[in-house]
Amino acid sequence: MSSDADLIRMANQIAAFYGPYPHDEGLAGVKQHIKDFWEPRMRRAFDALVAKGGAGLTPLALEAGQGLMKESQTA
Repeated sequence: MSSDADLIRMANQIAAFYGPYPHDEGLAGVKQHIKDFWEPRMRRAFDALVAKGGAGLTPLALEAGQGLMKESQTA
């Protein structure tokens, strides 16, 4: 499994890619990328990182993580 530092780096890279997009479109892009390409263990570790406050994540990456957590709680 990836370390927190690896997850932070990857999430921030995804957020940097989508950063120039309009906010809602960028947020949706980050969330969809994580859903499509991250394995369940990575998603669980990312959820735990976000639940602890998401230290090191960019604002867009953190917001995406919070949104993914909300979606998984309602599913």
